Amino acid sequence: MNRLANKVALVTGGATGIGEAISKLFAREGARVVVAGLPDDPVDKVANEIRQNGGDAIGFTGDISFLEVANECVQRTTDTYGQLDILINNAGVFVETNEVQDYTEHAFDYMLRNNVRSTFIMTKAALPALQKTKGNIVIAGSEAGVLGIPQNAAYGGTKAFNMAFAKGVAGEQAAHGVRCNVVGPGPIDTAWTHKETGPMNKKMEKLNNQANLMGRRGTPEEVANVYLFLASAEASYVTGAVYMVDGGITIGKGPAGDQADSSFKEEPEQDLNLQHGMEGHTAIR
Repeated sequence: MNRLANKVALVTGGATGIGEAISKLFAREGARVVVAGLPDDPVDKVANEIRQNGGDAIGFTGDISFLEVANECVQRTTDTYGQLDILINNAGVFVETNEVQDYTEHAFDYMLRNNVRSTFIMTKAALPALQKTKGNIVIAGSEAGVLGIPQNAAYGGTKAFNMAFAKGVAGEQAAHGVRCNVVGPGPIDTAWTHKETGPMNKKMEKLNNQANLMGRRGTPEEVANVYLFLASAEASYVTGAVYMVDGGITIGKGPAGDQADSSFKEEPEQDLNLQHGMEGHTAIR
């Protein structure tokens, strides 16, 4: 507990899916948290839940792919808490699965704005404050950005940008005392990987579990735990790194999950009381 005591963390996409887990875990570990999201995200609900459980959090709603909104978000953070120590660039969308010849331009442009531009703009807006505190950034990558995935080529491309971008930021910002790292999730148990709530079909769902070495989806808490490590002082000698949280999918060979030990297939007990795992962005708005 209190691994982030006296720290202020801004979590984009902080109210749904993995972002909700990051926001709640960071608050439990002593951080004052700004839960940022789009206007129709349950931002205020998550911030209220954090406060009801003894944490300190505020909500911010707006489209951070626009510089004026990102600047406002950072200003709200520093006006409220006096500083910014941690930026979690978690915001992103996953709205279509299709082969490239059938992939819609509208969906592609939407992903560029929400997966790529939002990461760049939020980083640009936050760096002056992070330089003052010698803070750090953790950016959301993906196994798709490493492997490339059929019918998800465009999504994988956006995540590959984020991963290369983070390494560049780490290289230049070392001169200012700012670390930057990447968390690369595999298939996680959120709205994105269920056919009922996201763009994946039944076959894709099955292949996700077969292709990783543990034979199941990861949980948002399992991903948040890695964000916590990278954001904390425990990772003081880690920058420019990519930490895959993928159940071994990036080294999987064929339907390896079918052979997984039964202990791997059992999800660990969770206790963050996550309510919004199935409310991520899976449709163009």
